[in-house]
Amino acid sequence: MYLCRRFRSRILLIYMETIRTRRTVRQYSGRDIEPEMLHQLLNDAARTQTMGNLQLYSVIITRSTQGKAALAPAHFNQPMVQGAPVVLTICADFRRVTTWALCRKGNPGYDNLLSFMNAATDALLFTQTFCNLAEESGLGLCFLGTTIYQPQAIIDALHLPKLVFPVATLTVGWPAEEPPLSDRLPMESFVHEETYHDPTPEDINKFYAEKEALPENREFVRINNKETLAQIFTDIRYTKSDNEQLSRTLSEALRRQGFLQ
Repeated sequence: MYLCRRFRSRILLIYMETIRTRRTVRQYSGRDIEPEMLHQLLNDAARTQTMGNLQLYSVIITRSTQGKAALAPAHFNQPMVQGAPVVLTICADFRRVTTWALCRKGNPGYDNLLSFMNAATDALLFTQTFCNLAEESGLGLCFLGTTIYQPQAIIDALHLPKLVFPVATLTVGWPAEEPPLSDRLPMESFVHEETYHDPTPEDINKFYAEKEALPENREFVRINNKETLAQIFTDIRYTKSDNEQLSRTLSEALRRQGFLQ
């Protein structure tokens, strides 16, 4: 019993160290990922939380050069899409449950926004669990936030039917780099006791002081001829016009896939 407790404590320490030192890896060695290893990780990740025990997600594995080339434009041709040995597209999937219900004399009603949100939540929970397991196994990952920017291109490339929608993409491989840790805001900026605390200007100064003082962020502001780091995000990276256009694209894709009327 004592040895079991020690073993569990050791595993927990390894897990915490993995989380605390995790890095986004964009460059991968030429070493392949054995299908058996990948399938085991995917199967283990399925033990994560899921709404109604329905597992409202599907994962498309892309290994082929042609498949990755087809996906690359949807991710703005970021080099890791074609450079990684494996690309995983995780989808919110109510198609399988709907088909199951129809085959069993059910009357499914999952062509709506609520169902999409439930399936997207399931898919993202699965994605994070897979990331944790894969990184503990020594693999490197990059989460591509571009998945919902041009979803129709991914839908077309992967032949996704109605009620299946891409919500996350991971490039996966054995790391060929050890990039620095990304900065994080202090816990007091995102943890609220009992009720939400609306941050004051003084709070904002305290929360963002370290991030704004980082040499790389100060240089980023300088070379872009801006006054503040916040302007980099509002005026260059995530602009109002881009957000509105991408929102229209997202809404149209959700309609085509049957989640919006």
